[in-house]
Amino acid sequence: MAGLAPFARMNGIGNKIIVADMRGRADRILPQAALVLAADPVMHFDQIMAVYDARIPGTDYFIEILNQDGSFAQACGNGTRCVVQMLALATGKSAFTFETIAGILNAHSNEDGSISVDMGKPRFDWQEIPLAEEFRDTRMIELQVGPIDAPVLHSPSAVSMGNPHVIFWVDEDVWSYELDRFGPMLEHHPLFPERVNITIAQLSGPDHLIIRTWERGAGLTKACGTAACAAAVSAARTRRTGRSVSLTAPGGALQVDWREDDHVVLTGAVEMEFTGYFEPETGKWSRNGEGLA
Repeated sequence: MAGLAPFARMNGIGNKIIVADMRGRADRILPQAALVLAADPVMHFDQIMAVYDARIPGTDYFIEILNQDGSFAQACGNGTRCVVQMLALATGKSAFTFETIAGILNAHSNEDGSISVDMGKPRFDWQEIPLAEEFRDTRMIELQVGPIDAPVLHSPSAVSMGNPHVIFWVDEDVWSYELDRFGPMLEHHPLFPERVNITIAQLSGPDHLIIRTWERGAGLTKACGTAACAAAVSAARTRRTGRSVSLTAPGGALQVDWREDDHVVLTGAVEMEFTGYFEPETGKWSRNGEGLA
């Protein structure tokens, strides 16, 4: 089994996740391996969560996140919840501290089987999101889709939850918008130097949102944890909801609590699908390590 790394194929309310166990190894998962796995109809994923040995004191592990296009993401809330379940099964622990590119994340499993991740503090300053031009108030920025005199979507909220996000607020059914058509255009809009995640959000009841998300580097997704956090925080910030918000994404339900200490906590369920082994350099894989695909 030399050279092969174990993985767990999981999902967080439909967010397709590969948790790669890279502990005890010096190599890294190469972007071309991510491209090969993303092209496989069985292994196709939204994010790879690569779990490495800790690099700094006070943390349990370092997590590196790859998108299906081989690019790297700063944060993935649903993927982090999948990592917690995998590590809880492997170690018997229920709480972990992770280092990520976006900062330090604390996460734990709950008695009801759900998993909570402290996603840290949201960032609202235009330079921290980041945006390419100054907006003093990012609760509503100048951006629209469609004709100038009759835009289909306009004036989104902007926020960083480790990843840059914009939230378009709508009164109609979120499924009535062609997110697959304008998502790619907005992801690569010059206003966003690091690209952006795009969410359409509808207030459907007291402190409840329905959302759909186009995820940078992944496209349409059934769920995106940082997008759920971004939508909940923006809803509270624009006085649409309170600081505790339930959300329905295409893949299922999530809970987001924006605590008084400014930290955002994401809670939801995860599911194990199957396990196997893969080559971090090539993306070839198998459920048992033999006859790599």
